[in-house]
Amino acid sequence: MKAIETLDLTKRFGSLTAVDKVSLQVDQGEIFGLLGPNGAGKSTFISMLCTILKPSQGTARVEGYDINSEASDVRRSIGIVFQDPSIDDKLTGIENMELHADLYDVPRDLMHSRIEEVLQLVELEDRASNFVNTYSGGMRRRLEIARSLIHYPKVLFLDEPTIGLDPQSRDHIWNYIKDLKKRENITIILTTHYMEEADKLCDRIAIIDRSRIIALDTPQNLKSELEGETIIIESSDNDLLSRKLTEVKLADTILKTNNELNLCVENAHTALARIVELAVSLGIHIDNITIREPDLNDVFMHFTGREIRDGGGTKALSGMGAAMRRRIK
Repeated sequence: MKAIETLDLTKRFGSLTAVDKVSLQVDQGEIFGLLGPNGAGKSTFISMLCTILKPSQGTARVEGYDINSEASDVRRSIGIVFQDPSIDDKLTGIENMELHADLYDVPRDLMHSRIEEVLQLVELEDRASNFVNTYSGGMRRRLEIARSLIHYPKVLFLDEPTIGLDPQSRDHIWNYIKDLKKRENITIILTTHYMEEADKLCDRIAIIDRSRIIALDTPQNLKSELEGETIIIESSDNDLLSRKLTEVKLADTILKTNNELNLCVENAHTALARIVELAVSLGIHIDNITIREPDLNDVFMHFTGREIRDGGGTKALSGMGAAMRRRIK
């Protein structure tokens, strides 16, 4: 049995189609990522799987239960950490945990041992008696994860679990999520627009854009489909350099982001000498050059022609177009 199965799952809000005929399967014990910008349909998709929203069309099963006809069984099988904070900061950590345990009918003789267990998992046992309004953002997120596990769910939904957190707190949450999979033996569905988060955590990733899944595979397989390397350049005149590089066709794609040019080239070391020579002939000073292998942002650009911004939106490609070439098998 699959942990999750969907067939043509669709959600419309009037004339807007938020999720468009999504079909996929998630294996039990898998960390499955939904990667895409804000507004792509990720949260709406998992809201249907969690029975918060009813689909306009299509079907889905979670742990074998139909999300429409067996919604109560679905809810008993899942845990949810919402994108927006839902912890009561006027209560202590342990009071929040006890309230959630009561809502899920966790037996009284098991409640406190389970609370202690999950608080230890997220390293909050020493702060359990403190009011949540004294917690940092990272601590509150960890408490929400602990709370979602109190009733032994088989599937855990994490909707943008590290949004708004500082890099150190984000890294800690990543470690907890990886540990959860091992210790709790559960399936984890993760939505994110952070490339590194998806790459580090997920066994498989579905890239979702404009309400549709446009690619689905392991992070490594998705990256291996792209041919070439990326050269990142900071120069004294990125606009002029970009135009000239386009004219002489020294890059397959050119993306301008902030103060950088991102160039997709077939062979970075061969192209680099010609790029530097061109810059010198134009009187352009190059401040910094970095060469890297394709990442998930490159994958997203390959399928959409845009990049995912840090804030979750997208930015269109400029230059010679958006299509990266697939490696010839």
